[in-house]
Amino acid sequence: MRHLGIDYGRKRVGLALSDETGQMAFPHAVVKNDTSLLTELEAVIAEHNVEVIVIGHSKDKAGEDNPIHEAATELMSDLTLKTGLPVHLEPEQYSTQEALRFQGRTEHTDAAAAAIILNSYLTRADA
Repeated sequence: MRHLGIDYGRKRVGLALSDETGQMAFPHAVVKNDTSLLTELEAVIAEHNVEVIVIGHSKDKAGEDNPIHEAATELMSDLTLKTGLPVHLEPEQYSTQEALRFQGRTEHTDAAAAAIILNSYLTRADA
């Protein structure tokens, strides 16, 4: 079962895909967060036969939903309506910092953060 991981940001959205068995996540792409985002996500979902979507649940240091969470929740609703697929939230605190620590800042940092989020979900779901 293939999963799509999403690291949602105001300017860029990192994407990761699991292997076909849903055991491990890999960075896939970074796309602009603009009016074509939903269409691009639908294309990735169709092309890779995604069955489950995981979006990073963005919280502040106090553990409260931060301002980006509202927009991510809206994306979650849009994806549910458009695709009919289950969409799950996975805590994503410090996923970008973790990606930066592993690889430094590159054009793929947000995709690496999405892979970290998705791997966290897959590991927890497997336990």
